[in-house]
Amino acid sequence: MSRQSAVICLDLGGSFIKLGVMNAQDELTILDQQKIPAASWDEFTALVSCMIAQHQLHFTASSPVAISTAGIVAPDSGEIFASNIPAFHQRRLAKELGAILQREVIVHNDADCFTLAEALAGAGKGHKVVFGAILGSGVGGGLVADGRIITGQNGLTGEWGHGPITLTEVEIDGVTRRLPRKACPCGQKGCLDSYGGARGLENLHQTLHDRSASSVEIIERWQQQDAQAQQTVQAWLQIVGQPLAYSINITGASRVAVGGGLASVAPLIAALDEVVQSYVLRRTAHRLVVPGEFAHHGGMMGAALLARDLTRCA
Repeated sequence: MSRQSAVICLDLGGSFIKLGVMNAQDELTILDQQKIPAASWDEFTALVSCMIAQHQLHFTASSPVAISTAGIVAPDSGEIFASNIPAFHQRRLAKELGAILQREVIVHNDADCFTLAEALAGAGKGHKVVFGAILGSGVGGGLVADGRIITGQNGLTGEWGHGPITLTEVEIDGVTRRLPRKACPCGQKGCLDSYGGARGLENLHQTLHDRSASSVEIIERWQQQDAQAQQTVQAWLQIVGQPLAYSINITGASRVAVGGGLASVAPLIAALDEVVQSYVLRRTAHRLVVPGEFAHHGGMMGAALLARDLTRCA
């Protein structure tokens, strides 16, 4: 692989740092993964420096660093708000890490980066407006129009997982069931995140049936036609489908690419598409909601594409 146009890619999550490289043909290769020292800035920067140094044969001295990260990136200052990763929470990560690495560093939100990758090279390729719906442990999102990430106030766009938008009642087999509005770690109450992601699916199952089960178990039982799991997923589709339809109506997206762990369950995403199609203002002949093609490393790929574009424009 030619090193000349290589982009160093980092994915920063609450548990791990992933290191990769993107070549001139936009092919991503994963090189390393380490547990993130989430509490210490010094340990974090030392580990990143070490990981890059250990794989330096893949890069040049001028290769930029593209970072996809959990949290919010303030568009005016570059400050990161990632309370679950104190190591760089409220730091100007691109500027400060760039000074240590002696490289150009760009940083963007992981959901936005995933959406960009899908819009440019994945499930949303050819679509003018693409919405990225992250259904992982929680719920996140991003928005891309005309091949550009839309960055709104304070770095927030497409954040459909938070805000008091969760249904308070659902119809299950013709019976109306009321749901409590749960407190959310974001500080609000009644967020979609409470019931929408994998942990939310587990919360919903516990609420409806007073039984604990992992999201994997619930999905497996749903596919096996288990009655309780069927009811849980039926409720989940209503809870997630309505706000996703709102998001499509508001943004005009013609494609929703789903990332995160639940995106790997193709029948679930197909069922979600059917529900969303019933709520949007104009039903389409093609699938609106589809699994993303880069569900595992879309953030890294999107960050690398963004860095390459910014480098060309510099």
